[in-house]
Amino acid sequence: MITETLSLIAEINGSITLGLAGLGAGIGIGLVGLGASQATGRNPGAAGKILTISIVAMALAEAIAIYGLILAFQGN
Repeated sequence: MITETLSLIAEINGSITLGLAGLGAGIGIGLVGLGASQATGRNPGAAGKILTISIVAMALAEAIAIYGLILAFQGN
């Protein structure tokens, strides 16, 4: 009984961890895209630099989701 309950709690914890990490990464990537599109609209000549910086920022935001994925499956 206790083992089954602990297993259930571990599964719920992993699901919540993965969900929150994905939510945070999605919000971060959305904000980076918003900022990049606004910056390109204000200064179209700097589109290349803006694209480079936004790709790096999106990769950093996506790393949070990968860390969440690793933590979610840590208990198995």
